[in-house]
Amino acid sequence: MALSLNACILLLKEHHLLKSSAVQNDLNTDMTGIAYDSRKVSGPSLFFCKGEKFRPIYLSMAKDNGAITYVAEKPYVEGNGMNALIVVNVTKAMAILAAAFYDYPQDDMTVIAYTGTKGKTTSAYFTYGILNQAHPKHVALLSTIERIVGPNADQRFPSTLTTPESLDLFHEMREAVDNGMTHLVMEVSSQAYLRNRVFGLTYDVGFFLNITPDHIGRNEHPSFANYLHNKMQVLVNARKVVINAETEHFAEVYAAATTTTYPESIYLFASAGFKPAQADLDIDFRYESLSSDTSRSQFKLVPVTDKAAALNVGGQYKLALIGDFNESNATAAIIGAGLAGVDASKAVPGIENVKIPGRMEHVELPGHGTVYVDFAHNYGSLKALLHFLRAEYPKHKLNVVIGAPGDKGISRRPDFAKVLDEYADTAYLTTDDPGYEDPAAICAEIQAAMKNPAVKVETILDRETAIQAALAAADDTTVTAVVAKGEERRQLVRGLRQPYVGDMPAVQHYAEQLKAGE
Repeated sequence: MALSLNACILLLKEHHLLKSSAVQNDLNTDMTGIAYDSRKVSGPSLFFCKGEKFRPIYLSMAKDNGAITYVAEKPYVEGNGMNALIVVNVTKAMAILAAAFYDYPQDDMTVIAYTGTKGKTTSAYFTYGILNQAHPKHVALLSTIERIVGPNADQRFPSTLTTPESLDLFHEMREAVDNGMTHLVMEVSSQAYLRNRVFGLTYDVGFFLNITPDHIGRNEHPSFANYLHNKMQVLVNARKVVINAETEHFAEVYAAATTTTYPESIYLFASAGFKPAQADLDIDFRYESLSSDTSRSQFKLVPVTDKAAALNVGGQYKLALIGDFNESNATAAIIGAGLAGVDASKAVPGIENVKIPGRMEHVELPGHGTVYVDFAHNYGSLKALLHFLRAEYPKHKLNVVIGAPGDKGISRRPDFAKVLDEYADTAYLTTDDPGYEDPAAICAEIQAAMKNPAVKVETILDRETAIQAALAAADDTTVTAVVAKGEERRQLVRGLRQPYVGDMPAVQHYAEQLKAGE
């Protein structure tokens, strides 16, 4: 991979990002490296001065390691002797130049992108499962849980961000293409647009699943309007669009889609009984629950319009991932696969046995009831989960182990309190990525917002201890929900990623203790 200095200048001008340039080398000089971390610079490289924590010393280090050009929003004396490209917005510049450096890998794959307050990961995994049925070992995945960029075990690794920084994103996409991947399923967070991580990227299919208030507060979105605006950018930047017609703010979401996409390339789906407020719009797909138990659910997908029928994905589907809300996620995935050319003959077996780490995992503990582990980490997902469990186990006590993160998602604390008031019998408040905040203070904030005196509250800051305490207090008439971390195996504490055993391993460890004590 290489990018010439002249190409950088032309690209930045084309996107109206270049304010000025100071050129020390021949314009045809190639840069064979690209980085925003000075420790990763090696040889003649292009270096980006970005982030609130950027310090000029990092530019000096990059220069010492071989960087010959820097991109920044202001000149730095530490870059004397280097080519300087001064830009309007360094994160947008990085996205544009990273895509060019890695030779636009998105053009060599079918890219399917999901956004939504809840359901992104589940829908992405369902789509991945279906596409893998049709194209074994040729499907890449960029998700909240993991990144899969090739068919081998060493090409699969844990995620740190739902949507990575643009430079990392295009690097991973290039790796996927070089590894023979023909399709990519990815989650796109609102932060990805707020931070310009996907600036300039166009998707073959873009999904809007739902929207509820989340990620609003310091270090995140300043308002719900800003959050919604960033979510809708997935639709503005997609060739074909799929929308859950039951989402809040549907009129605004649909209007955003029509700004860049013709109506015939917009697909709407909804449950069987839903009536849209905009009566002139046709729902293309309807889904209807047929049966469910505590391990499997079955539903029917009905194409309503001619363009829906043309995808050949209608029929009956079974899911190993329970919860009525997952039928909506599955419907989205099936439509997405259909738009990628995969019909029901592959979709039915492809989705049937998909399981997702940390999503609706459950175990039976004799004498201590049923335990569910789920990533439900905001108002919408927590309410959907607990509503489902209440309906599925109407005569059981429902105990919930939950915490809230520090430094972000501040609105989740009163939101969690509201859901716990409505559904829980006992809430075990604990630690969940407190960051630079005091986890005890976060728990106290949740408890202070709770208004239902019938809900018992216990605060146990060590998360594994809290899980074990909840299970010890449970009996065969108890359902325990351990929520908000899912598959995560670390706690973010004061800027450090501290190891954490994981929610399901903590449950399994307690189960082993029970067996040992028999």
